[in-house]
Amino acid sequence: MTSIRKTLNVVLVTVLASGFASSAMAETAWQHNHPRRVEVNHRLANQDHRINREVREGELTHRQAHALHREDHQIRVEERAMAGQNHGHVTKLEQRTLNQQENAVSRQIGR
Repeated sequence: MTSIRKTLNVVLVTVLASGFASSAMAETAWQHNHPRRVEVNHRLANQDHRINREVREGELTHRQAHALHREDHQIRVEERAMAGQNHGHVTKLEQRTLNQQENAVSRQIGR
């Protein structure tokens, strides 16, 4: 298990154990468009396009792409959990953490 996955598992368990109730919380346009959330989600969308392009070009197998998409999905889940704990926005420290995880996935694309 990679260190990213271990970190994600710890965070997800912590969030679930704390009684996270984000799904009950309605997002406003401001919360969804908070600058740090927008930046994180833009990077995830960009990586999604990069993964799909690499598959089309034959640089990644479908299996590799699936694994990368799964890692990106876990980062997205974590971003939503963090935003839910902070009234719809992500702190600078949380953004840094998410960016580090995205960097790790990014390095795996097209190598």
